Amino acid sequence: SARRLIWALFALLSPHLKLPPSTPRSCLSRPQLLAAIQQMQQLLKGQETRFSEGLHAVRSRLSTIHASLAKAAPQLPAGSCPALQAPAYGRKFGTKYLVDRKVHFACDPGFQLLGSSTRMCQANGSWTGEEPRCAEISECSSSPCQNGGTCLEGLNNFKCLCPPQWTGTTCQYQAQTAPPTWSMLDDPAFRRQPRCAQIAQTQQCSCDPGFHMSGLTSNGICQDLNECKVYHQEGGPRLCAHVCVNIPGSFCCSCPAGYVLLGDGKSCEGEWAGIHLAPSALSFSPTIFSISEGEGFQCVTPQCPPATGNVSYVKTSPFQWERNLCPMESRSCHQAPKTISFHYLSLPSKLQTPAPLFRMATAAAPGRPGPDSLRFGMAGSNSRGHFMVQRLDRHTGELLLVQSLQGPRTIHVDVDMAEYLDRVFQTKHLSKITLFVSAYEF
Repeated sequence: SARRLIWALFALLSPHLKLPPSTPRSCLSRPQLLAAIQQMQQLLKGQETRFSEGLHAVRSRLSTIHASLAKAAPQLPAGSCPALQAPAYGRKFGTKYLVDRKVHFACDPGFQLLGSSTRMCQANGSWTGEEPRCAEISECSSSPCQNGGTCLEGLNNFKCLCPPQWTGTTCQYQAQTAPPTWSMLDDPAFRRQPRCAQIAQTQQCSCDPGFHMSGLTSNGICQDLNECKVYHQEGGPRLCAHVCVNIPGSFCCSCPAGYVLLGDGKSCEGEWAGIHLAPSALSFSPTIFSISEGEGFQCVTPQCPPATGNVSYVKTSPFQWERNLCPMESRSCHQAPKTISFHYLSLPSKLQTPAPLFRMATAAAPGRPGPDSLRFGMAGSNSRGHFMVQRLDRHTGELLLVQSLQGPRTIHVDVDMAEYLDRVFQTKHLSKITLFVSAYEF
C-alpha cells in the first residue's frame, strides 16, 4: 500500500533527512511528515540527476572509443577485399574488389612479373596468390657471351665485347685473319671499279651508293656494303620484318612461305586474308570455312551446340546459333545462353600488351526496354592467365590480352555477357573465340 511504501522510503532515507532533534522519529506530526516527504522527493530528484549524468558520461565515453576504433580500422563492405595497387614498373587491370572478382597485372617492357599475374577476391576478404612485383630483366644474367667476351646490358638487349680473336653476336665465331676461300669479292656483281677524276693534280675516286672504297685510291676497288650485317651488328633499325637479303648496292626483304611482301618492301602479310568458304564434298556436309593463319590457313567447322534437356539451338547465320523457346517452368533452359556465336582471330607472336582483341555489346530491340546492367566474364579458356575481360561503358565489354603469346599455337576463349533488368537476370550471350597465334611477330 501507499503507506507502507512511504515508511520504507522513510527508513531508507532517514539518515539523510533533516528532522527536529527533539521529535521522536516514530511520532511525527502531519506537517513534519509532509516536510519529510518533500525532502525525500528532492533527494530522489538529485539522485536521479546524478545517475543520468553518470549514464551520459559513460555513453559519451563509449562513443568516443568506438569512433577511434572505427577510424583506426575501417570496416570493409560486405563481400569485398582490400584495394590492390599496380606494382612499380607495371600496370593493373580491374577496379572491382568484390568476391569472385579478378584483378590482373602486367609489367612494362624490360621487366618480368614475379608473383601472381591474376588474383581473385575470396569470400573471407583476402586475395588469392602472391603480391606481384616487376623485376628488371637482366639480359646478361644467362652469360650469353662466349670465349671470354664481356656482356654489356641494354634495354631489352645486350652486346658482347669480344676478344680480338673472336667475333659474332655472342663471340661464337673465331675471327679470320685472311679472307675465306670464297667471298663476295669473287662475285663481280659485288665489286666495281671506282669513278675517278683528276682534280687539281690530285686523283679523286668515289663509289656508287651501296658500295664503299676498299684499298688505296691508286688501286682501290668499290666493295658492296652489306647493309643487313651492318644494321644488325650496330643495333640499328630493323630493316626487314623477317629476313634481310644483301644484294649488290642495296638489300631486299623476304617473307616465309605463306606470306607476301607488302608495298613498303619490308613488312609481311599472309597470302590468305579473312574468312573463305571451302567447298564441301557433299551437299549435306557441314559448312567448312578456311581462316587465315598468316603462313597458311586453318579449316574450321562451327558446330551446333548439342541439345541437352529442354535446351536446343537453331542456326541463324554461318557463325551464330539461337536458343529455341524454353518451357515456362524450365529454369535450366532460361539460364542457358540465348545466343552462341563463333569468332576467329589471327595474332602475331609477342604482340605488345595490353591489346584489345574482342568487344561485346548489346542493343535494345525496337519497342522493348533494354537491360539496365550487364555483366561480362570469361566462361572458359585453355590459357586463362593471358586474358581478362573489362567493361568499357554501360553496354560494352572488351576482351584484353594482358600477357603476350608465343606461337605457333591455337587458343580457345569463351566470353559471356549477362543481361539484368532491375537486378533480375534476363538472359546471356556466349561468344566462343578461337585465336590462331602465328610463329612470327607479324
